[in-house]
Amino acid sequence: MKLNKTLAVLWDYFLMTVGSVIFCMAWTSFVIPNGLASGGLTGLCTIIQYGTGIPVGWTYPVLNVLLLVLGFFALGKSFGFKTIYVIGLTSLLFEVMPQFPQLEVMMDEKLLVALVGAGMESIGIGLVLQRGGSTGGTDIIAMLINKYWPISPGKVYLYSDIFIISLLLLIPDKGLVDMIYAFVMMLGFSFGVDFVLLGNKSSVQILVFSPKYNEIADHIMNNLQRGVTALQSVGWYTQKESKVLLIVARKQQLNGIVNDIKSIDKRAFISVSTAMSVYGEGFEEVKTGLKLKKSNKEDEA
Repeated sequence: MKLNKTLAVLWDYFLMTVGSVIFCMAWTSFVIPNGLASGGLTGLCTIIQYGTGIPVGWTYPVLNVLLLVLGFFALGKSFGFKTIYVIGLTSLLFEVMPQFPQLEVMMDEKLLVALVGAGMESIGIGLVLQRGGSTGGTDIIAMLINKYWPISPGKVYLYSDIFIISLLLLIPDKGLVDMIYAFVMMLGFSFGVDFVLLGNKSSVQILVFSPKYNEIADHIMNNLQRGVTALQSVGWYTQKESKVLLIVARKQQLNGIVNDIKSIDKRAFISVSTAMSVYGEGFEEVKTGLKLKKSNKEDEA
């Protein structure tokens, strides 16, 4: 058991290392050499480099250390060693990688640079987040603000990214076009990291309104092997009682389910919404990190 646990920890740190390398290469090989930027702390450090000449390898660790200190004072010991490891490794990589100009990839098409940078950053950060790590930066800012003000982390990320990207207008040789490319990279990263983290695990919640709910439910359970829940409902216009079918499925199964429903009742009303996290049989297990142990008293009872 101890060997398996040790191997699992080593695997986590290996993947976080690979993710950190990919993340840093996105910036040092593509984004920065081609004069682009984006949001987040790395984007802020990049803009500082463009404006002052101070390299990212200097400002990135300094700002992250300051944020970590603030975080420890305000939030306590809630960061974990994995986050400290990733911040330390990425700080080192941002200092070392620019020393190898052969790693730089120059491109004339800035849009392609933004998309490649966003894709690589998504893969890198996705691997880090999957193994329980973090690159710090705006993550810490979001936690600090959320503790004292009722603002969601998502809004903090959005507002901070908009503010950071807007700083490009203060750089003499940058302008509106550079801001647009930065926003393209920011949006590409947002969609990309969701895809890396969720992948084929993303699910959908389907509501089906049809007078043929019995036939539809039997078909989905017997032929598609998906669970169905029938919810009692009343059509307020007709005042007729009926049942609404609730189905949770993988996103790649959506088209097949919808087509089958329409083949049974072409007038069926179908509502589909994204389910970010689904736990239970057939989906993901709840991971609490807690070990259930029976106390001596329970054993005696």
